[in-house]
Amino acid sequence: MTTIRLPRKATVLLAGLVLAALAGCGSAEKGPAEALGSKAPAKPARAVPAAPPGLPGMPPVLDPNDVYAADRPGMLSPVVKDFPSRVYVPNTNSNTVSVIDPATYQVIDTIPVGVQPQHVVPSWDMKTLWVNNNRGHTLTPINPATGEAGKPVEVHDPYNLYFTPNGKYAIVMASLDKELVFRDPHTMDRVKTVPVTCFGVNHADFSADGRYFIVSCEFSGELLKVDTEKMEVIAQQKLPFEGAMPQDVKVSPDGKTFYVADMMAHGVWVLSGDKFETPKLLPTGKGCHGLYISRDSKEMYIPNRGEGTISVFDFPQNKLTKKWELPDGGSPDMGGVSADGKVLWLSGRYNSEVYAIDTVTGKQLARIPVGGGPHGLAVYPQPGRYSLGHTGVFR
Repeated sequence: MTTIRLPRKATVLLAGLVLAALAGCGSAEKGPAEALGSKAPAKPARAVPAAPPGLPGMPPVLDPNDVYAADRPGMLSPVVKDFPSRVYVPNTNSNTVSVIDPATYQVIDTIPVGVQPQHVVPSWDMKTLWVNNNRGHTLTPINPATGEAGKPVEVHDPYNLYFTPNGKYAIVMASLDKELVFRDPHTMDRVKTVPVTCFGVNHADFSADGRYFIVSCEFSGELLKVDTEKMEVIAQQKLPFEGAMPQDVKVSPDGKTFYVADMMAHGVWVLSGDKFETPKLLPTGKGCHGLYISRDSKEMYIPNRGEGTISVFDFPQNKLTKKWELPDGGSPDMGGVSADGKVLWLSGRYNSEVYAIDTVTGKQLARIPVGGGPHGLAVYPQPGRYSLGHTGVFR
């Protein structure tokens, strides 16, 4: 990279602007002071190291204070704007995907897929929905324009699926294989296999600059920190709770904090991804499981699967502010928010049903029967420029 040498005043001003825009991502270094009134030619100030750039090829964040700034209501990409609005529900025990019309709350189609589908995952380019057939060792592509399934692709142990922020690789969470497998995002050909020493890799989210991601290990109660570009585990820690079972992972809008749902600790672990220090637990409810951001980036919805409730975390206030109870109980698990932000959709893992919940009042709008063991449902399409995977994490 070419270094541009600027006069000291301009350099300091530039450094201030860079640090304000990307707080916490780098440090400034002042050039040497020069004597006032000197007639000798001024020595050029040393270049100020800018904050580390984002992952090469990653679209720049629209707002340095909000990684979800591209996810506002109505901000549909031209790629998805003509797709019909649907909710795709993988039924783990039925080996099918139920397709719900959110306008009528009715199942309008049932798609046969592989064995034990776990999650429906939007591709990085948002053109394809991938059904993760965990025990069938395949990915079934669904065309969201037509709702038709394509030919399955052989992929071993695809419990969950993510994409690097630059779209270069797909990352298969091979839970039982104890691997993170980097693959071509289109053909799914294996590029690099990263063995891990923890058990049950399942969920993840990326730093604001995309240079690393945090992974939860469900069966050994651990967290991993992975360098995205090098494709290497760079840190690992055991959660400070006996029997911890971490689930979903989500970064805060300002990119400074990671939240990890834990179904056995019954709450959310809170930590700095940069420091990767021992996290603190925020109790939410029994069986804390998923994490979903509101369209205005102000709230995070946290389903507590073991007690049929949804906790609401307020980012500006940095605290839990509400708790919604499902009438007649239920097992709210994984899901997503509607494109307009008005409805939270969650699968009822142990009740063979799906819940539609008003995001303003917390009122249950519908309870829809589906197949057995509904899990990582995807609401589609959604706003955003590209998908990081899971049930729909968009930037």
